[in-house]
Amino acid sequence: MAEIYLAGGCFWDTEKYLSLIRGVTFTEVGYANGTKDKPTYEEVCTGTTGYAETVHVVYDPQVLPLEFLLELYYESIDPTSVNRQGEDVGEQYRTGIYYTDPDDLPIIEQSIKKLAERLDKPVAIEVKPLTSFWRAEEFHQKYLDKNPEGYCHIPKSKMLRAARAVVNPTDYSPPNEEKLKNLSPLQYDVTQNAATEPPFKNEYWDERRPGIYVDITTGEPLFVSTDKFDSGCGWPSFARPIDPAVVTYHRDTSHGMDRIEVRSRVGNAHLGHVFDDGPEKLGGLRYCINSAALRFIPKEDMEKEGYGYLIEFVK
Repeated sequence: MAEIYLAGGCFWDTEKYLSLIRGVTFTEVGYANGTKDKPTYEEVCTGTTGYAETVHVVYDPQVLPLEFLLELYYESIDPTSVNRQGEDVGEQYRTGIYYTDPDDLPIIEQSIKKLAERLDKPVAIEVKPLTSFWRAEEFHQKYLDKNPEGYCHIPKSKMLRAARAVVNPTDYSPPNEEKLKNLSPLQYDVTQNAATEPPFKNEYWDERRPGIYVDITTGEPLFVSTDKFDSGCGWPSFARPIDPAVVTYHRDTSHGMDRIEVRSRVGNAHLGHVFDDGPEKLGGLRYCINSAALRFIPKEDMEKEGYGYLIEFVK
């Protein structure tokens, strides 16, 4: 097991969010990197002790690499906000990454660098070695488990994302021109020009083998056969993505229609559209996806192709 200390505003909700992530084995809340011995919650709230409300996280790096954990942590905060998260204001609500293993520092610094490249404001996350940590009072431990309707500045949608986060975006890179040249004309037209392939005359509309479907441009996993169903539309249909964050959504008013376009996260490839006429027992959504935007990997080939960690999701 490995450990890291993460400050993300109110520690009630940050602890709940982090505890939901696959690979996290232990969480507790406390006060990090201040000056007073054995501070109380009331003392920390004065803003005079230098402490930050922080979550001690123990995790399995074989399941959850540190860079992936940090990516998920960034999703729960405003990384550009200084001494404020949600409605909570004060030095004790600053964001911070506090490490105990010096070998973690290069990973953290590289992660922060990548984060900064995506933002138009400076990153405000403090990165320091852990100098002190005091466990908070029992009242604050697992607060949202004991008080499900309690205050929480992290939206429930992000809590769901944490619980279903399985695909590490840092494992994949946007395709370069050379990679795109290797696509077939149809694959290129669909993924880069938002074209639509013919129904019932595409590779996977009636594929029934167990396995996963990945982005043809990057290899990032997108859908799993477990969530695939026959909608009768002539294109592959899925009830949901394998991980909520692997796709993005965009309004599409082309062809005189008002639809929600679905694109891949890392590759930004056009995949298809999502509709609300899917089976109710599967959640009510239908992701109507072009076969040309996907590559199917049968279950028996997942291990050798580097997707063995997702086999448990293929029923």
